[in-house]
Amino acid sequence: MNKAELVEQLAKKTNLPKIQSESVLNAALEIIQSAVSKGEDVKLVGFGTFDQTVRKSRNGRNPKTGTTLVIPESRVPRFRPGKEFKNLVKINP
Repeated sequence: MNKAELVEQLAKKTNLPKIQSESVLNAALEIIQSAVSKGEDVKLVGFGTFDQTVRKSRNGRNPKTGTTLVIPESRVPRFRPGKEFKNLVKINP
């Protein structure tokens, strides 16, 4: 499912026009991204948690030249599904 299909499903479920549904979805995603980028967790009970984690520095290789280089530490977003979401996926393969 892509964003357009998600907006369409959201519009059907909420009986809102597609334009309003897309605005609501965009606002929700913007709020989640902003909070996580500031280091805050966004917890949606039953669905999951959006947060950030630190990826440690590590050694890598340039695939073109084969030279070894150090990949620096970085912060990356992470999603951890909630218990209900995990169980739903287990039941419906």
